[in-house]
Amino acid sequence: MSKEATQVTTSTAQTGGNSIPAIEIKELCKSFGKFQAVDRLTLTVRQGEIYGLLGPNGSGKTTTINMISGLSVPTSGEVRVMGYDVRRNARQVRQILGSVPQETALYEELSTWTNMDFHADLFGIPRKEKKERITILLELVQLFDRKDSRVSTFSGGMKRRLALARALLHDPKLIYLDEPTLGVDVQARRVIWDYILSLRDEGKTVLITTNYLEEAQALCERLAIIDHGKLVAEDTPEHLKQTYGGSVIELETVKPSKAVDALRAIEGVKEVTQDGAHLKITTQGMYNIAPQIITILTQEGEIRDIVIREPNLDEIFLYLTGTALRD
Repeated sequence: MSKEATQVTTSTAQTGGNSIPAIEIKELCKSFGKFQAVDRLTLTVRQGEIYGLLGPNGSGKTTTINMISGLSVPTSGEVRVMGYDVRRNARQVRQILGSVPQETALYEELSTWTNMDFHADLFGIPRKEKKERITILLELVQLFDRKDSRVSTFSGGMKRRLALARALLHDPKLIYLDEPTLGVDVQARRVIWDYILSLRDEGKTVLITTNYLEEAQALCERLAIIDHGKLVAEDTPEHLKQTYGGSVIELETVKPSKAVDALRAIEGVKEVTQDGAHLKITTQGMYNIAPQIITILTQEGEIRDIVIREPNLDEIFLYLTGTALRD
């Protein structure tokens, strides 16, 4: 073990395992010629949390993940995984990190058990522990009864579950999941979600990239949204909605309103559309606008109906990046 690795281990023992971030990125940059893929990115993932990294294609998230995994060398800046510098302590980082890439890269002509057995040997899992560990993990992902089946006969959801079990064989502290439920049906998605949540209960740290914003909101305690290689926003899903979102207020009046200009002048109103006696008012930010709207409209006449809808994560993403998530 290197001197630096020894110092990290000693520090962890002295201060407690959770005092060191699972991932710490400081002023990270990656250039490909004149193209700046990652631009002074700084963020921290705490141990024991499920953290989501979101961004449209070309935003820099894949390049960032490659640098965290040690597959790409930063142009400048610093990346640490559980206190280890990814450039100086690549071997330690590989032992800590379990990865489920978008392409599961399973040996499809081999059986479930052989896939797991081969991966266990790659990570040097002792023979005495190997059989028990493979059995436990296959039972957890509900594939033990298919341990002798060829992987080529599996559905997409079964392959994702096997890839997840394989990534956990060496008991990593940090698990990276790239599109964990890509191409799986609703039932399989729920099984995978439940298992990801159970990883947090076991003290694992989970880093997720996903194009399903519903998935990000359901699983992740915190989200980072990046675009053009820069961190655009980072917070819990609820706080992101409170900070960058706004309510959509829909009203039905007795007759078409003549106060549209007055409504648009209210601070925090982003857009007002009118269709006959129906008004749709989109707000932005943390403003308490509804009372002002009601006051203006009741001066004209009766309000027949009012519905206030909270923003969703898709709307926040579009507001922050101006771009929809794409496959």
